[in-house]
Amino acid sequence: MTQAEVYKALGDPLRLEIVTRLASGSTYTIGELSKNLDLTRQGARKQLQVLVSAKLVQLIPKGRETAVVLDIEKLKAARQLIAQLESQWDQRLQALKVFVEDGADKQ
Repeated sequence: MTQAEVYKALGDPLRLEIVTRLASGSTYTIGELSKNLDLTRQGARKQLQVLVSAKLVQLIPKGRETAVVLDIEKLKAARQLIAQLESQWDQRLQALKVFVEDGADKQ
């Protein structure tokens, strides 16, 4: 799994909604997750398979149902990259601010 696969999986609005629901900490069945998403059970399974391939969720058979569990550690890793990029931008903006303010003092 690459980080690009994680972001690609999260890039779809339906999959992002599924992950948002799972982020509440509850375990859902496929049927519960597909409620109000205008998805058939088969369509939900197809979307979930993309999330499984990105290792964001696990499907755990439980009797006649399948439980869907979010792997929060994979989300944390994705968040860490965004935080790193945010930090780099903050540093660049701070350097630009210093450059502009020092330039203004010299005029």
